[in-house]
Amino acid sequence: MQYRTFGKTGKTPSVLGFGMMRLPKTQDGQLDVAWTTRVLRQAIDNGLTYVDTAYVYPDSERVTGIALADGYREKVMLASKLPVGRMNSEEEFDKILNEELERLQTDHIDNYLLHSLNRDKWENKVLPMHLLEHMERAKADGRIRHIGFSFHDDLDVFKTIIDGYDKWEFCQIQLNYLDTNYQAGLEGLAYAKSKGIPVVIMEPLRGGKLANVPESVANLLPSSPVESALDFLWDLDGVNVLLSGMNSEEQVMQNMAYADKARVGMLSDSDRQAIAKASEQMRKVVSIPC
Repeated sequence: MQYRTFGKTGKTPSVLGFGMMRLPKTQDGQLDVAWTTRVLRQAIDNGLTYVDTAYVYPDSERVTGIALADGYREKVMLASKLPVGRMNSEEEFDKILNEELERLQTDHIDNYLLHSLNRDKWENKVLPMHLLEHMERAKADGRIRHIGFSFHDDLDVFKTIIDGYDKWEFCQIQLNYLDTNYQAGLEGLAYAKSKGIPVVIMEPLRGGKLANVPESVANLLPSSPVESALDFLWDLDGVNVLLSGMNSEEQVMQNMAYADKARVGMLSDSDRQAIAKASEQMRKVVSIPC
């Protein structure tokens, strides 16, 4: 497993993070606690140190808390998120955060994010509800360690949010080889890096679409579809952690193996050109109506 310095936090989490949004379920439709506990702990035992969940992921925080019991909580950088879109008053901040801490069976969340920010949430929730001030107070009293946000809007809004607060310690954006100019995109990644803000990547496989690409796309890639997609991101200067919503043991084992080789600048120019051509071909395929 490779590790990268996480800005000014003094932490060096693993380049691969375990995303807890798409956990497998049992036959009765509930999250599979036994599977999650066994597989997450195995990943941690093999060097994974970043775990990402959220208040709005159904039952995920509770299951994550169970999986991180027995000393595993202390081995990871744990991230969770405040459901900004659901909030109706700033008084809800403490209630929600304390509920999350109880679900997660911990006294603090390492990386606490304002979830899924866009222009509307920034202007009509975060600022008028003084949520940044609440985040600072929670950091001061020890319930959270680092302040960040996840993002879903266009580049201009991303820059507005980055520049609107001078104490961001990290951010989380959607990025993959298809979405280089979508939302924050590559320019947003570079902008965050220029400000010294670590970046966590979500949707590296675009919800699984880049794991199961057409043969015409796969034949252009320098390695397997999943490995190429992950390597594309790890190759980039400014990517600190890449989240994967793994829901099979095979996925975990493969991604851990890929993470062992992760380096900035790991791809050759011909590899980058091949992925760019695959991206062009993939756009042609996905643009065809079903």
